[in-house]
Amino acid sequence: MKQIHALVLGEGSRNLIILHGFLGMGDNWKTHAKQWVAQGWRVHLIDQRNHGRSFWSSSFNYALLAEDIHQYFSDNALESATLLGHSMGGKVAMLFACLYPEKVNQLIVADIAPKTYPSHHQTILSGLASLDFSDIKSRKEADEALAIHVKDMGTRQFLLKNIYRVTPNQLGLRMNIDVLKNVSEQIGDTMAKTQRYHGETLFLKGATSGYIEEQDEFAIKHHFPRAKIVTIERAGHWLHAENPKDFAQAIEDWWQF
Repeated sequence: MKQIHALVLGEGSRNLIILHGFLGMGDNWKTHAKQWVAQGWRVHLIDQRNHGRSFWSSSFNYALLAEDIHQYFSDNALESATLLGHSMGGKVAMLFACLYPEKVNQLIVADIAPKTYPSHHQTILSGLASLDFSDIKSRKEADEALAIHVKDMGTRQFLLKNIYRVTPNQLGLRMNIDVLKNVSEQIGDTMAKTQRYHGETLFLKGATSGYIEEQDEFAIKHHFPRAKIVTIERAGHWLHAENPKDFAQAIEDWWQF
């Protein structure tokens, strides 16, 4: 079985696995990781399949993403770890905790709920798929081309972190856009009603996000009976980037050593 890529920081005895969101990569979490390394954690910044430096595959769903993490535990002789997942990564973390509760010391879910979400990434995906790297030779040119589809500069900056030099004269995307542009329905999928995790769980929601609504608390408590829900003020869906101080503080006030 192919191995997913991870950047491991720190030498602490407590393992923290971080799972990025859709179209992201583990590198997005370096700043937080360094902070937690200084507190004694060994942080694993995972690139999930078809993202970052991990392998590409035509198969992509939450069951496979969770099994990739299970394989990572096995390959790295990890008996257990704390899991933190944002958005798509939060759904992977939730499913993994339900399937392998003995391997999860604590679960942290950032701005996603155990429910079905309608497809809403199509404009971004179309924009990324339209980038022609036989013509685009610089990050500036890529930004200009993507701006036709994605007006928000912050979103473009996040997406353009995926650009790298395949060769000295050729740019490309680290993500497998040919597969990811067709998986919006899978990304919005929910959990089976029977899946539950009884360990300590923290849900963090952005105050202006809308991804976790008041009525979602019932589903959260059904799947995660010991869940605590905390709102991060002055933050939307990208709460860890929009209000990193309060985001990190909420986690550090909660987690058990």
